[in-house]
Amino acid sequence: MSDQTLKSRLRDEMKAAMRAKDKQRLSTIRLIQAEIKRIEVDERIDVDDDRVLVVMDKMCKQRRDSIQQYTDAGRIELADIEAAEIVVIQEFLPSQLNQQELTDMVADAVASSSAESMKDMGKVMAILKPKLQGRADMGEVSKLIKAKLN
Repeated sequence: MSDQTLKSRLRDEMKAAMRAKDKQRLSTIRLIQAEIKRIEVDERIDVDDDRVLVVMDKMCKQRRDSIQQYTDAGRIELADIEAAEIVVIQEFLPSQLNQQELTDMVADAVASSSAESMKDMGKVMAILKPKLQGRADMGEVSKLIKAKLN
């Protein structure tokens, strides 16, 4: 990515979506911006790119949970809306890691933290979380760590 911040990139993409009259994309970008603004107002801070990644990662997770609930309830049309929002949000996230890269990173973190049991899971997560933010589903990472430690 260039030296452009995520917030300015979101602003530019919002303008492009307005010009293209792409309502779905515009709506999703506005949701992201609203969440960033809420944090800035609540915490009286200027959100940096790392925090924006955390916000968007959380938004993806919320949408995955919603998709599961909508699918279970037979509301496929609502699940499709959530899935479309995930696609837009992920455009702004770093590229996702594949299963092999994740497995290797978990193995390295377990080795470097000398974790031996489930009690050490926090140490392993502390090493991995900053590296994986926005690049992997942390629920999946958690499962890999548990499998490795058991």
